[in-house]
Amino acid sequence: MPQFLTNGTSDTALPLVLAHGAGAPMTSPVLDDLAAAIASHGRIVHRFEFEYMASRRLTGVRRPPPRVPILVEQFRSVAREAAAAAGRPVIIGGKSMGGRVASMIADDLFAYGIVAGCVCLGYPFHPPRKPDVLRIAHLAAMACPLLIVQGERDALGSRSEVASYPIDPRIAFEWLPDGDHDLAPRRASGYTPAGHIATAAAAVAAFGTRIDPIRSSKGAVPIAAMPDRR
Repeated sequence: MPQFLTNGTSDTALPLVLAHGAGAPMTSPVLDDLAAAIASHGRIVHRFEFEYMASRRLTGVRRPPPRVPILVEQFRSVAREAAAAAGRPVIIGGKSMGGRVASMIADDLFAYGIVAGCVCLGYPFHPPRKPDVLRIAHLAAMACPLLIVQGERDALGSRSEVASYPIDPRIAFEWLPDGDHDLAPRRASGYTPAGHIATAAAAVAAFGTRIDPIRSSKGAVPIAAMPDRR
């Protein structure tokens, strides 16, 4: 099993498995706050680190993330193990890069009953200052329920930018007024970081409740039936 940092307890709610962003660990302030707030809604939240970040924690040596296919396979393995340990499907997601990777494996794992839904917290629709380099091809049609929690002025995908993207209209959005890539508003906006964290957590919890009956009605393939691609 991967090394999880867990918030909350639940015998019934689907577990939420979250990955971190490209440059910050699973203990970043925004993930700390989000995990605690989501758990306060009666859900269990597991955070994990990709291997490059776990290595940084042990050695102190900073390295950039590896290629996306490597991250995809690592998250796929974590999701399989988490679902097997829970004995039921999990919801996967993450902050920024972690959410992007989760969304890339969501449909495949949804088909096998391993994943029930996906949550992206500040999705990186494009790299910084490169609005024409889009990361949305797989979002054109999603079978797996997907929630994106996004700040309206996110520099990696603002509300005005996303409105023009050809993405699946079934994807749910929770837009946070004046929020940046860490979901935080400016002081002059009249909103607060704590308020946006609470709104984001409530949206994630409501999403989890909403997709539970969707998963149970699909006749999911048993978890063990999915081929091991490692």
